[in-house]
Amino acid sequence: MEQQQPPQCALEAALKRSDAVDESTPLVRGYTFDGASALLACESSSRRDPPREGSAANEAPSKADGDIRESDGAATATAGATERGEAGTATAVGDGADSMREVGETGSLTGVGGAASVAVDYQQLMSRMLTTGFQATCLGQAINEVNRMLAWRLSHDPPKADDTEEERDPAFRSSVRCKIFLGFTSNLMSSGLRETFCFLAKHRLVDVIVTTAGGIEEDVIKCLAPTLLGDFALPGKELRAKGLNRIGNLLVPNNNYCKFEDWVLPLLDRCLEEQKTQGVLWTPSKLIDRLGESINHEESVLYWAHKNCIPVFCPAITDGSLGDMLYFHSFRSPGLVIDLVEDIRRMNSEAVHATPRRTGVIILGGGLPKHHICNANMMRNGADYAVYINTANEFDGSDSGARPDEAVSWGKIRGDATAVKVHCDATIAFPLLVAETFARHWQQEPVKQQEPGKQTEQKN
Repeated sequence: MEQQQPPQCALEAALKRSDAVDESTPLVRGYTFDGASALLACESSSRRDPPREGSAANEAPSKADGDIRESDGAATATAGATERGEAGTATAVGDGADSMREVGETGSLTGVGGAASVAVDYQQLMSRMLTTGFQATCLGQAINEVNRMLAWRLSHDPPKADDTEEERDPAFRSSVRCKIFLGFTSNLMSSGLRETFCFLAKHRLVDVIVTTAGGIEEDVIKCLAPTLLGDFALPGKELRAKGLNRIGNLLVPNNNYCKFEDWVLPLLDRCLEEQKTQGVLWTPSKLIDRLGESINHEESVLYWAHKNCIPVFCPAITDGSLGDMLYFHSFRSPGLVIDLVEDIRRMNSEAVHATPRRTGVIILGGGLPKHHICNANMMRNGADYAVYINTANEFDGSDSGARPDEAVSWGKIRGDATAVKVHCDATIAFPLLVAETFARHWQQEPVKQQEPGKQTEQKN
């Protein structure tokens, strides 16, 4: 009996051609919350407006075998489709903020067979997560926990006997907010969550960022060349032959890293020169800040972190392409020194000297960012609020899979905290969480950005 072959996706078919990636290949993009007021307002209507000119609804159905359509949101691609609605159709989902706004405005859902139209209230949908059960309830609890972080003011707590005169001032107390640490693994920067991180950094909605080396370099690389959307099942051997590197169902062409090398090596030359002539002591966070300043690109998370004085820590800065560049540079121009000890002092100080502020931690994924943030908060007897989003389990004893209660035993989270873990892919859960927390908070209380040329070091 002949063995059935799995359906061939369009990119797999493309690998058999000489032009492995062409203009039809979808780019990896995420949803940006800027300007999405209608989504956040969650206004419902049972009426569906006619599609706007040029919208996805007005486009002709795709009849090309294995067609892939590009979009600003996400895209899925399979082969063998002849028209929209059939199995295997290539579909483009979303059009950035515009499509999300359209959903928020029309808010209608066609029933089975098109017989009914029901208004969808997205705010109510998200609020019902709390009572749905399983991980939906955990997501609802995480939304509540983040909203508690955002709502807290020092004025909510009674003054202490050792408070300074300033700390007793009512106006000062009402202005002091929770200090929020955001941690994420590098794969999430490779994904469309980069746009969500950019929103948070642009509007100064988080205070400290911790990630891995890939989380640094991928942000810069995406300013130089796009990451592509592929498939989990693409064969590694063929991808290797075509110069395509797979991250789950994402693809990064080798040429992207060549562009990064051409861009970053001259920057490392300048860093070495400043070290020699000005006595600059480089640390990972200081180098990352220079990367954000030099890329000067508004789609970059590091650019906005630099502009808004948000420190970005990466203690494993050599564990990625950036480490490869430092390795190559050490042969071409030896002598550049990056001091890790200075950064651990600075990172721990972000937590220790946060007082009288409370601290909250939001950690996507596990590994180094998770432990680095939790360990820093141990220095102040634990974070006051905590949300974990990851798919790891605790039964192998790994820190990545450990539940918040394990961190309580170490003093990394306070015993009276209502910490939450959501067992979910962060690319699904985090945009929903941000929509119901940071985005609403920003809409109600916009935070003023730092003016160019007037940066000041943020107080701990």
